Amino acid sequence: MLTEIREKIDAIDDKIAALYDERMKLVKEVALEKSKTGVNLVDRGREKAIVSRVTKAVSPDIKVFTKLVYDTIFETSRGYQSRYLNATSPTAQAIAEAIEGGALKFPEAATVACQGVEGAYSNLAAEKLFRLADIMYFKNFEGVFNAVEKGLCEYGVLPIENSSVGSVNAVYDLMREHRFYIVRSVKLRVRHSLLAVRQTTKDAIREVVSHEQALRQCEGFLKTLKNVKITVVDNTAQAARIVAESGRKDLACLSSPECAALYGLGVVQSDVQDSDTNYTRFICISKKLRIFAPATRISMMVSLPHEPGSLNRTLNKFAVLGLNLTKLESRPLPNSTFEFMFYFDFEGQLENREVQNLIAELEGDSAMFTFLGSYAEVQ
Repeated sequence: MLTEIREKIDAIDDKIAALYDERMKLVKEVALEKSKTGVNLVDRGREKAIVSRVTKAVSPDIKVFTKLVYDTIFETSRGYQSRYLNATSPTAQAIAEAIEGGALKFPEAATVACQGVEGAYSNLAAEKLFRLADIMYFKNFEGVFNAVEKGLCEYGVLPIENSSVGSVNAVYDLMREHRFYIVRSVKLRVRHSLLAVRQTTKDAIREVVSHEQALRQCEGFLKTLKNVKITVVDNTAQAARIVAESGRKDLACLSSPECAALYGLGVVQSDVQDSDTNYTRFICISKKLRIFAPATRISMMVSLPHEPGSLNRTLNKFAVLGLNLTKLESRPLPNSTFEFMFYFDFEGQLENREVQNLIAELEGDSAMFTFLGSYAEVQ
């Protein structure tokens, strides 16, 4: 009995496949007509009308399933049409103009803004990105953005996420507020050491200072210290300088091994981070949209409505085009009712027309859309 039922299903599947093939041929014809007239890729009104019509023709208990099937058909149809269309949006237009300028070579020398003081991890990341980096230091992340915005520095280097404690949301917020672009990124292994004035012993320490991210990355180690006060400062290099200038033998900091030599401190204990695979991604930002070859990673922020299937529909757009998502993270939008901003990183090249059309479609569908950049990540 089961075999007979499956044979009937197989026969129906063959008919569905043949009809789908016929439908997609017509979809291509529609795309070619749209390319002549400049009609938008997406026609939500027509899609709703189709769903309304076909769901009336099926049993009540499968109406919802039928809608889901057609949602998928629409996504695959748009993905197929995007091969033959040039969708437009403000961001897609800006990308097209940037691509027309030709492939750019990433500079070897530049003036670079970093948060902190000499020896900070941002400093180390900048020196890894640029062979000759003329670095200016600023107290906070906003200072870095302002320096680049006003032309004081060509580029800024900022942490964007850590493998242990996640994204640096303040930087994402500033990216959206100032409309900057990522032009390159670097993944830096972060090794924290407990530093203090030379000859200081671990038992003598009564206070540890560092950046809040470093403190979180070393929580397990800090729990082993007894009767120790924890103090947050702006960054790990500043913490090392504070210890060096204090002369106190009961004060220590969590900082990089490089800061020990830079500020004349002793290493009380090395590698005190909780994870041996503790990495931080740093981004290099520019005020202008620049695409330095080879640019294989794309980042964006997209707001999605709080309704069933909104995220799934968006993910389907990537799946249909075979684009590999490397990051997906959500965050509630301030002053909204259950609205979320989603951070997307995916592998792709802007020269690909389908990728450009995807960006245009996402921008058209989203109440808030921010293109963060197309870039390469170096190790």
